[in-house]
Amino acid sequence: MAPQLPERLERLLNDALVETPPGRSIWVALSGGLDSALLLTLAAPVCRSANRPLNAIHINHGLQAGAADFERHCQALCQRLTVPLVVARVTVDPRAGGTEAAARDARYRAFQTHIPDGDVVWLAQHQDDQAETLLLAALRGSGIRGLAGMPYCRHAYGLSFIRPWLTVARRCLESHASKLKLAWCEDSTNSDVAFDRNRLRHEVMPVLKARWPEAAQALSSSAAHAGEADALLSEYALAELDTLRAGEQCIDADALATRSRPRQRLLVRRWCQHQLLPTPPQRRLDSLLDQLTAAMDASVHVAWPGAEARVWKSRLYLMAPLEPLPAWQSTWAGKPGLDTPLGRLELSLQSAIPLTQPATPLTLRWRQGGEVIALAGRGRRDVKRLLQEAQIPPWERERLIMVMADDVCLGVIRPPASVLWQAAGVDFNGVQ
Repeated sequence: MAPQLPERLERLLNDALVETPPGRSIWVALSGGLDSALLLTLAAPVCRSANRPLNAIHINHGLQAGAADFERHCQALCQRLTVPLVVARVTVDPRAGGTEAAARDARYRAFQTHIPDGDVVWLAQHQDDQAETLLLAALRGSGIRGLAGMPYCRHAYGLSFIRPWLTVARRCLESHASKLKLAWCEDSTNSDVAFDRNRLRHEVMPVLKARWPEAAQALSSSAAHAGEADALLSEYALAELDTLRAGEQCIDADALATRSRPRQRLLVRRWCQHQLLPTPPQRRLDSLLDQLTAAMDASVHVAWPGAEARVWKSRLYLMAPLEPLPAWQSTWAGKPGLDTPLGRLELSLQSAIPLTQPATPLTLRWRQGGEVIALAGRGRRDVKRLLQEAQIPPWERERLIMVMADDVCLGVIRPPASVLWQAAGVDFNGVQ
């Protein structure tokens, strides 16, 4: 007879099922350790009872001698539970921010690669993990978002990540695993106190629990309170950002400058998070805020890993880093599908003035300066002046493609399919 499912853990898994949209699969991130092995073992009958598809994914980081044993254990467990398993073998580069961070990044890339968009991943972190996360964040001087620890539910990489057992103590999971006579693998690196989290787990938390037995629960509760406060601040900040918007990618820098410095920091950080960009370090952020009221013709540029901000004409722009443009030009037959350094060009030249006879090849190239275009009803205009009048930022002007017939400019294009200007008698098909 199958063991009775622990009532509380079953309820938490059913609560997590509610977060899964109809028609989407659930995936358990299966390391082979106690926590994830128990999660998969209890998830199998819960999902079967609810008629919800369940899969498991095992990430083999190849960082320890026992990695192959972990993989075999996961395969055997999934076979016994009749749960489909995907094994992803990844390469971890410890030079990219340390072994722990690099392994985490590789793990999430594997999730993105092997799990269909829209599916839900269940992670087995528990209350003790949350307490350690809060302490680590506090020791690193993190703000309220860091102190919030791990969220119960997070949407990223086209997937949803849920931690059903974030309020459950590790000792509870150990007790249930023992009752079920569950087998699991012990990760030898979990005892290596050279890793910050392990040092907290083995040397700091026991001391705290000796004095305060419910320390993990209290710290986890504090993380939950911080998470609630962070979510509330985010709502207020996003509503205020809407009032500051001055365009698709920019906000009013002068208006932002009238806010207090803590409010400015909150707004810029929340804007970054809303754009799925990393937030700037404190010094970079303060450097940016110091330059909000730069002269209209100034070109302020502040960059940090994964993002950059610019101030131009009293507008603050936030974006992913712009890659340097290579030297480039190409002949063009006027058909869609031509690859450019900024992506595939999805435009076609429907018709053109007589300057584009078959003997006159079309050339695509970056703007070089001095181009003139003859516009319908407006006559000959300097492209430079048109860009200024349209208030297109300088860094975007460098990334525009000129359509040239010899020395005659027939169009100014922003890839992949946006035509800013086209010459009289010229008709581009597929214009956005």
